[in-house]
Amino acid sequence: MKIRFFPYLLFCVFSLSAQQPAQVKELEKERLATLAEIEETNKLLSKNKKSTSDALNRINLLGKQIDSRKKVIGLLNQEITSLEDEIGDKEMQTQSLEKDLEAKKQHYAASIRKMYSHKNNIDNLLFILSSQNFTQSCHRIMYLKAYSDWQKKQANEIVEKQRVIAEDKKLLAANRNDKLNLLNMRQSEEKKLTTEEVNKRTEVKTLEKDKKKLQAYLIIKENQANALNRQIEKIIAEEVAKSEKAAKSESGRSRTADVKGGYVMTESERTLSSTFAGNKGKLPYPLKGNYKIVGYFGVHQHKELSKVVINNNGIDIETTAGNEARAVFNGVVSRIFTLPGYNNSIIIRHGNYLTLYSNIYQVYVKQGDKVNTGQALGKIYTDEEKGNSTLLHFEIWKEQTKLDPMEWIR
Repeated sequence: MKIRFFPYLLFCVFSLSAQQPAQVKELEKERLATLAEIEETNKLLSKNKKSTSDALNRINLLGKQIDSRKKVIGLLNQEITSLEDEIGDKEMQTQSLEKDLEAKKQHYAASIRKMYSHKNNIDNLLFILSSQNFTQSCHRIMYLKAYSDWQKKQANEIVEKQRVIAEDKKLLAANRNDKLNLLNMRQSEEKKLTTEEVNKRTEVKTLEKDKKKLQAYLIIKENQANALNRQIEKIIAEEVAKSEKAAKSESGRSRTADVKGGYVMTESERTLSSTFAGNKGKLPYPLKGNYKIVGYFGVHQHKELSKVVINNNGIDIETTAGNEARAVFNGVVSRIFTLPGYNNSIIIRHGNYLTLYSNIYQVYVKQGDKVNTGQALGKIYTDEEKGNSTLLHFEIWKEQTKLDPMEWIR
């Protein structure tokens, strides 16, 4: 039973050791991608001044940076654990090979001693000639040849196992060195995390001390958000009325609404709406390049500021100066308007779905234009007074219902 179990155990060890390098590479790839995210956050932070109007974004960015740093440390821990497992497997594999090599050496040495205890070629010849018949002599010739081949094979296997063991020991040394490097990286990342957490606490305390400025800023932002919401609802109501009027005048064409009082769609608009809905969770981000989400959908308590409640009808995306807003899906430019705090806003209709792109400085499209997925709509406004803060506000609506964009974009 033991003899059968050992090869199976050895097979499992080899299989695991083959999987682990791939796992370590995947972990390393994810770690490097997360470090790249941290670097982009650092760039965004360096461009944001510590003013009250920009402080919330800074705190959000610092929170994102800390979350990313914790993720890096977690990935490093996984890499270290995987390497430790790989080192353990490789040591077990090497020990097994060394035992097998020693057994082969002893067996081979015994066969060589036995061969030389006879009189070599003369004995072999006598062994053949002393056969009782021709068939027996042929069998003896074949036996001697097979024995000679076996000895050569054993010698080659010994040489090959010595080579494999030498390679395994090199890999072990490299893995131990990699582990040491990862341990040093983890220590470095933990120090950076401590510094970032101190920086965030400092900024939170500074912001909470000046409550009057913070409250005044939040009231302004809330009023601007409410004005944007009212404008969107007004535009939706106007377009619903327009679609109903068109449905009455187009006697030969079919227009229907999904809900009572909803937007009355043509056949092509219904197809577009259905296709848009089918891409839930697959839509691209409304911009390319470097970005960080600093404001999420819905009403929620700010993680750091005890007296700050955030009410967001969409998401806010911090990006780099010069970046452009891009359509997340095929559609038609429904309306372009301007409001304080949001500069230009562009609404694109996708059947009875709408997407909103706000804080646009330079608009590339006009009302009625058909746009394609990924098409640039306009340049996002960069506020030089806020350290070149470049923020895109993005919303998704179905009829008059606001949707969480994070459930729709991939």
